[in-house]
Amino acid sequence: MDSKIDEIFSSLRQRIKSVIGLYEDQKSRNSELLKKNEELNERIASLENKLEDLDKKYENLKIAKVLSSVPGEEVHTTKLQVNRIVREIDKCIALLNR
Repeated sequence: MDSKIDEIFSSLRQRIKSVIGLYEDQKSRNSELLKKNEELNERIASLENKLEDLDKKYENLKIAKVLSSVPGEEVHTTKLQVNRIVREIDKCIALLNR
């Protein structure tokens, strides 16, 4: 009877060790995945910033192209209008940031 109980306990210990091993493996894998997820999120944020910068540059190029095609006297007036619009946009952004 004692030997049967010993066998049961031995088997139970083996299974517990196996479950603990599996748990440690999954815990390690989870940690790796969390780290990878954080790296990917940082990369996404960086790429979004680059995209935003490129969008701004593209818009500036479009404005520059329009301005370069405007005849002499109208350039000054157009530049003043663009500056006014930019100031208004800056005010709106400032209000949104409050």
